[in-house]
Amino acid sequence: MAMTPRETGSVEIIKSGPWGHKSLDDRVVIEEPMELRIGGESFVDTMRTPGDDLDLAAGFLLTEGWIERSEDIGTLAYCPDEKDPTLKNIVDVRLVDGKMPDDTARSARSTWANSSCGLCGKATLESIHQACRLLEDSVTVSSQTILSLPAVLSEYQANFKATGGIHGAGLFNRDGGLIGVREDIGRHNAVDKVIGAALRSGTLGDAAMMIVSGRLGFEIAQKALVARIPIVASVSAPSSLAVDLAREFGMTAIGFLRGESMNIYSGSERIEGM
Repeated sequence: MAMTPRETGSVEIIKSGPWGHKSLDDRVVIEEPMELRIGGESFVDTMRTPGDDLDLAAGFLLTEGWIERSEDIGTLAYCPDEKDPTLKNIVDVRLVDGKMPDDTARSARSTWANSSCGLCGKATLESIHQACRLLEDSVTVSSQTILSLPAVLSEYQANFKATGGIHGAGLFNRDGGLIGVREDIGRHNAVDKVIGAALRSGTLGDAAMMIVSGRLGFEIAQKALVARIPIVASVSAPSSLAVDLAREFGMTAIGFLRGESMNIYSGSERIEGM
């Protein structure tokens, strides 16, 4: 994936080590706020890495239960920033059913954006159990296919290679074919971006596996569940709540996917030979 000028920036630093000190330019990931509006009304502000913002908006709306399919989106476009027209930090979506956020929803989303936790508390937990269905697919994949995913994800993480400070999320079909990779300074945003990109391109239904570069927390597992992705893996550790969610809804959850090994926390029946 090619980098865009706004995804990374250059800063002057002093590098210190046993050899002494020297001044040089370093690459850092860009972090800026994005405002998401629904029908022209401000809904949520989130800190993100600029780029793939329309994918981020679409994925967020899907994984937060505002839409169920791409056809639910009427229009999705940037709005001019009143303070600086050169910036693209405002996205407005018009839903085909005219659905608008009420004050309660807007307040809950604001809390999520400020904490970057992806979770609104007990109400969200209850809504997940009401809205989500058991994953009853017949997808199976080989262990070697799963073990190959981190290398593919790394290959497409251009911004991570440049800065070391950005998360990645990748979607793959059951044969290990790449559907897409997205990066963002926020773990949840990276997931929403890659899910949103697949939703908008019509390839989300082919997604059998998702791998993330950060830990597998509850909110990551929840987003995969809503998107009906049966296998979710992380190169890092899962949380207890993510494991509980995966086991309850029949998702395959994998952690510490590194080298030739992995920890399978649930859904081992989808891995051939297990």
